[in-house]
Amino acid sequence: MWSRRIPVALVSLALIGAAGAAWHPTAAEAQVPQSREQIRLSYAPLVRRAAPAVVNIYSRKVVRTRRVSPLFNDPFFRRFFGEEFGLGRTEQRVQNSLGSGVIVAADGVIVTNHHVIEGADEVTVVLADRREFAATIVGNDDKTDLAVLRVDTGGEALPFLPLRDSDDLEVGDLVLAIGNPFGVGQTVTSGIVSALARTRVGVSDLNFFIQTDAAINPGNSGGALVSMDGGLVGVNTAIFSKSGASHGVGFAVPSNMVRSVIAGITADGRLVRPWLGAWGQAVTADIATSLGLPRPTGVLVNTLYRGGPAARAGLSVGDVVLEVQGREVADPDSLDYRIATLGVGSKADLTVWRRGRTRALRVALEAPPEDPPRDTTELGGSQPLAGAVVANVSPALADELGLDDVRPGVIVTKLRRRSSAARVGVRPGDRVLAVNGTDVASVRGLVRLLDETADRWRIAVDRGGKTLRIVVER
Repeated sequence: MWSRRIPVALVSLALIGAAGAAWHPTAAEAQVPQSREQIRLSYAPLVRRAAPAVVNIYSRKVVRTRRVSPLFNDPFFRRFFGEEFGLGRTEQRVQNSLGSGVIVAADGVIVTNHHVIEGADEVTVVLADRREFAATIVGNDDKTDLAVLRVDTGGEALPFLPLRDSDDLEVGDLVLAIGNPFGVGQTVTSGIVSALARTRVGVSDLNFFIQTDAAINPGNSGGALVSMDGGLVGVNTAIFSKSGASHGVGFAVPSNMVRSVIAGITADGRLVRPWLGAWGQAVTADIATSLGLPRPTGVLVNTLYRGGPAARAGLSVGDVVLEVQGREVADPDSLDYRIATLGVGSKADLTVWRRGRTRALRVALEAPPEDPPRDTTELGGSQPLAGAVVANVSPALADELGLDDVRPGVIVTKLRRRSSAARVGVRPGDRVLAVNGTDVASVRGLVRLLDETADRWRIAVDRGGKTLRIVVER
């Protein structure tokens, strides 16, 4: 039996009428539906247009493992027979992962999540019509959890979703989430935009998300968040859930960030992101009062890179950045997002609060400089830092690692497992300040200091702003 489905607009009007007794509908608002077509509400036309551009992503990687008996983990045996004792035979196994993706250009450019294809040896793309293509990873960006793929269709144009301006979204807008949650075919869920500019999600380094109550299930990662005009406004990335099930809080990377990642990836797959050269903190109520701001908003600049884009444009320590390109920034994450969506070589218009009034500044954005060269080196020899990979700090390296501190120095970027450096407690991200009382200024200087013979090593490292001292006796 056919049942009536009341249009969303009519339900909304009824609710508004119930909430306010003084409301009186106009003749157009009070018009009664005249046909079944006027009553029936369906997303089917929109889904038919958008769904062919949403694909399934199958990634495959070979994982090498060793069979190890718990007996061989005993420190007594390792002390006498060495760290490699009893590691056993190497075995290989295939690890598969499933996700979704969105075709964003007719020539086969596809966007998905970085975590869907991370470490993959092979990536296969399956279209909605079940055709399969081997995909090439053009580039990926773990900071935004995005990856760009390409498939060769022999010149055939593929259906795609055009990128919309995600800044045009408003809370309450209807959206569809399309993906392949369980590997059984496409699914579509509907909902609304429940929040914008979510910056404390912890999914990626560049935290700035569209929040939606459209159900995003496991496997939907990389799928499309579609506006009512059939455009791509976001790439579904994560859900807020303790059980793994959708609880109505999902997050998508805005399409403006997707656009900048696609544009920023160079021919060698490396993403070049624009750099401001300024860092700061969110403005609290107390800070706002002390600066005469009408309300707590913006980013208080507390660090500037000398000679960087922001410094050259006239930004000063103590300024509060209120807007970028006319869009409000509420905290450092939103400032980073606004700058990241602009291209290298473009100009950013900043609205700044200084000494009780607003000022306009224009900043010419550029790529962070590789100065000094990072000189990445794995330390060896018979000394406490053997097995640590170190590099010179530069703005480019700091940007890659997400560091606010770009002071010159030497930082640990990686550690070998069970190495001397790991055993003495060194961690990635530590800055090596001094060795045996001598300050460390560069990787070459550190290598020279560690080549010296010593019966006792005294190493100072900076970890999160605190100085730690490591003493090792031979």
